[in-house]
Amino acid sequence: MTTPVCTSASDAATRSLPNAMYPSFTSYMRARQPVLLRTARSLTANPSDAEDLLQTALTKTYVAWERIEDHRALDGYVRRALLNTRTSQWRKRKVDEFACDELPEPEPMPGHDDDPAEQQALHDAMWRAIMRLPARQRAMVVLRYYEDLSEVQTAEVLGVSVGTVKSAVSRALGKLREDPELGLVR
Repeated sequence: MTTPVCTSASDAATRSLPNAMYPSFTSYMRARQPVLLRTARSLTANPSDAEDLLQTALTKTYVAWERIEDHRALDGYVRRALLNTRTSQWRKRKVDEFACDELPEPEPMPGHDDDPAEQQALHDAMWRAIMRLPARQRAMVVLRYYEDLSEVQTAEVLGVSVGTVKSAVSRALGKLREDPELGLVR
């Protein structure tokens, strides 16, 4: 006689999916989900939409798992799925800007002497300014500076030329430099 074991809903859901075929997908998803969720949140500005967006991107990744030849490039594949899905949403909905209760910021680096309140004010002002950028420019700025991709990598992820990335990022940075709220924090 076996003793029943209590499991969490996520464990039960994981076992009910055919993940047994792809144990490395499960490992990948668990290891990279926080980073990928941060990317999704920066693209949507709404925590619920970000979770839905990431779930859709991970579902697309799972379906294509056997066709993905280089598993070292999985983050790029998932980012591309995030951006493609988000682009489809932008095309379907003209306006879907939402106030963000919580900003997807990394933990502060230890050893900085700056006032934490000033740092937080600058981070908050910067994200509000970034969220005011047009969706395409915002995506490029997020990939280029927040995700730390090169211009070439950003162009590949978005399916545009490097020149398009350079000009769009330049225009976005110009808008950020002229943002009145950021001028107050400088």
